[in-house]
Amino acid sequence: MSPPVIENLVWTAVALAVVGVYLSWTAGRLDRLHSRMDAARAALDAQLVRRASVVLEVATSGVLDPASSLVLYEAAHAARQAEEEHREVAESELSQALRAVFADVAQVDELKAAPGGAEATEELAEAVRRVPMARRFHNDSVRAARALRRHRKVRWFRLAGHAPFPLAFEMDDEPPADLAERPV
Repeated sequence: MSPPVIENLVWTAVALAVVGVYLSWTAGRLDRLHSRMDAARAALDAQLVRRASVVLEVATSGVLDPASSLVLYEAAHAARQAEEEHREVAESELSQALRAVFADVAQVDELKAAPGGAEATEELAEAVRRVPMARRFHNDSVRAARALRRHRKVRWFRLAGHAPFPLAFEMDDEPPADLAERPV
């Protein structure tokens, strides 16, 4: 073999090695984004379950009027029992029920005045405030993973493997104004 042929082979091998390292780094980055997204989803699920549990406690405490208790109980129960494809709607309905029940400042004050109500109000307010944050973290990680998965190199070399395309969790998570913004 002549020296120019060997030199071309060496440069080709170096170029392939650099491309291989770059693709490996990109695949590792995508894997870390998927792991971050899974962790954020688990945190979101935990916050949604916590919110529904606190709402169920408040609804069954006997402090609220029967109609409000029934509305909150049914919405929280539906949110906890919802299948994955209907969960966003059920969680949105729970948010709407919370806003409807606690739209009146007097309802929040009545809950706080009951025995153990201050603790229940504080726990409910905390659970209601954490859901939007957890959803934002999850959706941010989904957005980052989607952005990387849209690159041609990821699609052409199938760097995402068989992982499903990430989906954001879209729900109405606006908390009741008097419950979330007032000091408890």
